[in-house]
Amino acid sequence: MSRGLVAIVGRPNVGKSTLFNRLIGERVAIVEDEPGTTRDRLYATAEWRGREFTLVDTGGLDDATGEIETAVRKQAEAAIAEADVVVFVVDAQSGILPVEHDVADLLRRSGKPLVLAANKAESWRTEAQAAEFYELGLGDLYAVSALQGTSTGDLLDAIVAKLPPPAEELEPDTDEVRIAIVGRPNVGKSSFLNRLAGEERAVVSESPGTTRDTVDTVIERAGRPIRLIDTAGIRRRGSIEEGIEKFALLRTIRALERADVAVLLSDATEGLTAQDLHIAGYALEAYIGLVLAVNKWDLVERGADTTAAVEEEIAREFHFAPWLQHRFVSAKTGRNVEETLADAVAIADERRKHVPTADLHHLLVEAVGSHPPPSDRGKEVRFRHVTQAKSRAPTFVFFVDRPAAVHFSYTRYLENQIRERFGFHGTPLRIELRGAHE
Repeated sequence: MSRGLVAIVGRPNVGKSTLFNRLIGERVAIVEDEPGTTRDRLYATAEWRGREFTLVDTGGLDDATGEIETAVRKQAEAAIAEADVVVFVVDAQSGILPVEHDVADLLRRSGKPLVLAANKAESWRTEAQAAEFYELGLGDLYAVSALQGTSTGDLLDAIVAKLPPPAEELEPDTDEVRIAIVGRPNVGKSSFLNRLAGEERAVVSESPGTTRDTVDTVIERAGRPIRLIDTAGIRRRGSIEEGIEKFALLRTIRALERADVAVLLSDATEGLTAQDLHIAGYALEAYIGLVLAVNKWDLVERGADTTAAVEEEIAREFHFAPWLQHRFVSAKTGRNVEETLADAVAIADERRKHVPTADLHHLLVEAVGSHPPPSDRGKEVRFRHVTQAKSRAPTFVFFVDRPAAVHFSYTRYLENQIRERFGFHGTPLRIELRGAHE
């Protein structure tokens, strides 16, 4: 299910990164007193009152050219274009600056849902000072302290209230398969899509980063509709430029959230890179299927030794996803392109399988019987029941008397048992542990 997207915007040093960390409950963004410390846009999943949404820290302003005002406005424009809700952060201690009037005008004209947060309201005095921001004419004002956590619950209430209703999940009887084509810039994603579509649907260029938006193309195979989602190339985080390219990353993340399977293209001439693994991580976080397509295979010196070396590299680098399938392809010549598509469709069908509860119960009894869970401080851990939940991602819920006492290695063992007996190749499985009486 696609989550809502909430972007935090504001001028440098108003505490956007501190607020971001407070709202997601983790220290993800780098927080320093020096203005402009956040060089990359960061995103994370936040949850409040049962509603999940993607929160984006739109830091990264650089005053090296002395054009902060222009950068703030461009950033706000980008956030308005992409976000479902915009959180405009101002500084309760320093008061209103001229650029904030400009941003307020942009937000007002956009009609996008907006939450105004006056940060650094650490005392009654600064909280009172924050009232001057009503002058911006943006409606309700939330005086908060990201550092102390003051009133951030009220802020989250306001954000969640303005989110659009959750998108409906894919109906079980829908035959369409949604496949996202992802990868670093210039690995051949657009060429791969064009080869499948049989025409020039996406612009193909040797210049990295040509594709900035997600582009849907619907094709048919054996009478079955397949939606191909071409995405902007994801660069290494440190090299992502300001503005439009960083929001292209967000479009890719949203594309993954609405896909069944991702085809991850890598470049055979460069080998696997850390960014390839990083992109695979995005797909795993979205719990969608994944196929690795090693592209430009026509440009390497092929042979048994080369193939074996790359196979070994894939197994080593993708050790966290041993179920991953791969193909050696050439979007230019067509080698294994259709086969990769067929793999992705087969994985989408695997994801739609439902295992009867009785069969899962037999598996649980046998798995626990042959390999009981380790005891916890001398106390036995008892599994009571298991069922497959209704969800787009294959999700298995195990009921156990003390979920916190189950070691992650035993959870992995149960996942492997499910895969050995019921398949689910090419896709991550979600394993949930619940109390026996829930």
